[in-house]
Amino acid sequence: MPAYAVIGGQWGDEGKGKVIDYLAKNADLVARYSGGNNAGHTVINEHGNFAFHLVPCGTAWPNTVNAICNGVVVDPNVLIEEIKKVHDAKLPGKIVISTKSHIIMPYHIELDKLQEIQRGSSAIGTTGRGIGPAYVDKVGRTGIRMGELLDPKKLKAKLNDIVDKKNELLIKIYGGSPINITDVHLNVDNWYENLHPYISNVEKKTNDILNQDGNIILEGAQGTLLDLDHGTYPYVTSSSSTIGGAITGTGIAPKEISKITGIYKSYCTRVGSGPFPTELTGSKGDEIRQQAQEFGTTTGRARRVGWFDAVAGRFSAKLNGFDSLVITRLDILDEWEEIKICSEYKLDGKIITDFPTDVEQLDQCIPKYKNLSGWKTSTSGTTQYSDLPKQAKTYLSTLESELGVPIYLVSTGPKRNEVITLNEIITR
Repeated sequence: MPAYAVIGGQWGDEGKGKVIDYLAKNADLVARYSGGNNAGHTVINEHGNFAFHLVPCGTAWPNTVNAICNGVVVDPNVLIEEIKKVHDAKLPGKIVISTKSHIIMPYHIELDKLQEIQRGSSAIGTTGRGIGPAYVDKVGRTGIRMGELLDPKKLKAKLNDIVDKKNELLIKIYGGSPINITDVHLNVDNWYENLHPYISNVEKKTNDILNQDGNIILEGAQGTLLDLDHGTYPYVTSSSSTIGGAITGTGIAPKEISKITGIYKSYCTRVGSGPFPTELTGSKGDEIRQQAQEFGTTTGRARRVGWFDAVAGRFSAKLNGFDSLVITRLDILDEWEEIKICSEYKLDGKIITDFPTDVEQLDQCIPKYKNLSGWKTSTSGTTQYSDLPKQAKTYLSTLESELGVPIYLVSTGPKRNEVITLNEIITR
């Protein structure tokens, strides 16, 4: 059986955690393929409420392996805490970590914070978790991989020279404080003790499952519009959050991917800086933010909110090759008299339907809306399409038409089974 990619179609926070937890009942392995603990996935199931930043979202299922793959950068301290929470909650899923995934070191976190301060008014809105600097070292071939933890003595000797160089950078360039090498050595010992049983050749395991006709979910982090190459650069993340990242971040062949599912919230949100054409400011934005509790899982920051942007949505669908959609948080729109969908932009007096790749152009775009009637009745917890009000069905069919991709699932609440299934994404 094949692999199934699940990718955010917006600026992240689309509800991928819930969707993957729901789909993982039919998966042999869930593979997290990019990002680090700058992403947060919320899962609510019979075991409790969980906010995962590194551990994949299939831990509630006893026959599902949860793999942190080579495309991920790992803060070992965060991962140790998450694994402890998984064990304390008696979640049955197994966890494995790729030897090729890179480690976020203490100096990465310090550099991230100092660099963001130095950017001043041009700050990106980074989470300050060390993600970017860890990826910089990966590309610069000076990073530390999880597999190196398996020989702590050798790793500590290697880190002596690296920490000296990083301290020079921290002190002389950024005016920061040095990293204590003794503390780093103690960290290495702690990381080895807690994580070495989980570190293995994940790429082989993943491909072995595919060769045995198993199902694999490729778990995306963040969203397409934050992709390092294809997002709203420079207001992006430091990794590939699109379908390309699913391939390079796991080590599986493109031909193994059977379905590419795009996750879209019924409205848009964005965290941090960068253009956001459909943003709602003022009281209406505050109202949706409070009603939907749009605050970051990782940082707690208030998310910017706006109407559904089909121009950006089409761009994501085309770029990733989405063949199925999941629409989440439909119930958040229940009380609105009128609901808007941005179907095109106006730029320099001209109507455009393509998403600009230049952020300065995107920042000048004026959204042109389709106005739809709201339904003014509760859809919360609805599991049958036939039970939806007519206006909600019209809204969903308009999204399908605008994006050019069929909707397979609609989420109507935070709990796992608050889902309308129109078509199955994964079957055994």
